[in-house]
Amino acid sequence: MASPETTSRAHKGSLMKKSDMQKRLFVLFAVWPCFIGYLLFNLYPNIVSVYYSLLEWNGISEAKFVGLFNFVSMFKDEYMWRALYHNLILIVTIPVLTVYISLILAYLLINKGYFEVKIYRILFFIPNILAAIVIALLWSFIYDGSYGMLNGILKVIGIDMKEYYWLGDERTALWALLPPLIWSGVGLYVVIFMNAMKSIPPSLYEAAVLEGANHTTRLFKITIPLLTPIIRVGILFLSLGVFKGFEFMLILTNGGPSGSTEVIGLYMFSMAFGSTSHNYGYASAIGMFLFVILIVVKLVTDRIGSKDSLEY
Repeated sequence: MASPETTSRAHKGSLMKKSDMQKRLFVLFAVWPCFIGYLLFNLYPNIVSVYYSLLEWNGISEAKFVGLFNFVSMFKDEYMWRALYHNLILIVTIPVLTVYISLILAYLLINKGYFEVKIYRILFFIPNILAAIVIALLWSFIYDGSYGMLNGILKVIGIDMKEYYWLGDERTALWALLPPLIWSGVGLYVVIFMNAMKSIPPSLYEAAVLEGANHTTRLFKITIPLLTPIIRVGILFLSLGVFKGFEFMLILTNGGPSGSTEVIGLYMFSMAFGSTSHNYGYASAIGMFLFVILIVVKLVTDRIGSKDSLEY
C-alpha cells in the first residue's frame, strides 16, 4: 500500500504534467494562426520567387523555363545598376543623417529641460503615423514650382527660383528626396534615443560638468558611446529600409526624370507591374539579388563599431 507522501508526490506530479500540457496547448493555439500567416504570406512567396526567377513569364501566358538567363540579363542591365547606384547614394546619406539629427534632438530635449518636451515628442513623431502617400503628397506641394513653399521661402530671402520644379530636374530630383525620407524617420528615433538616454546615470554628466565638458563633449564622449548598440540597430533598420522601400519615389517621381530617382525596389516593381512590362521572372531575379544585398548590408552593419557594450 502506497504511503500518503508517495500519493501526494504522484498527485503533484500529475498536476504539473497537466499544467505543462495546458501551457503547451495554449501556446500552440495562440501561435498557429500567426505561423500559418507567416507561411502563406511570407515564406511561401519567397520560395515561389526563387522558382519564378528561373522562368520567362508575364503572368498570363505559359511560363517558359530559362534557367539562369534572367540573372545573366540582370547583370548586363545598365538600368538595374543605375538603380543600385541611387540606392548606394541613399544608404550613405539617409541612415547617417537620420540618426545624427535624431541624436541631437533627443539630447537637447533630455538635457535642456524644455517645458514643452512632451509636445515636441508628439510633433516629431507625427510623420511616423502618417501614411507614405500623405507625406509624399505634402512634399510634392512643397517642391512645386508654381506655388511651392520652398520656392516661396527662397524668394523671401532673395533667391528667386522663378518656377523651378525640384523634382523635375535630373540634377536635383534625387537630392530632393532626402528631406522627406529623413523627416519621416527622425521622429521615431528621437523617441527611442530619448528613452535610452534616460537610462544613463546623471552622475556621469555631473562629473563631466565638473571637469569643464560642454554639451558637445558630453554628447560625443558619453552619450553616443553608451548608445552605440542602439545606434547600430537604428542604422541597420534604416539601411534595410533604404533598399526595400520605394514608395516615396513611386509617388513623387515614379523613377523620373529620365530614371534619375529610380531605385532597385522601384525597378523591380516596374518590371513586374509596369505599364509596358510584365516580366515576373526577371523581377523575381532582381528580388533574389536584392535579398543577397540585404544580407550583405546586415553583415556589414554588424561590423560597424565595437560590439562590446560599455558599462557604467
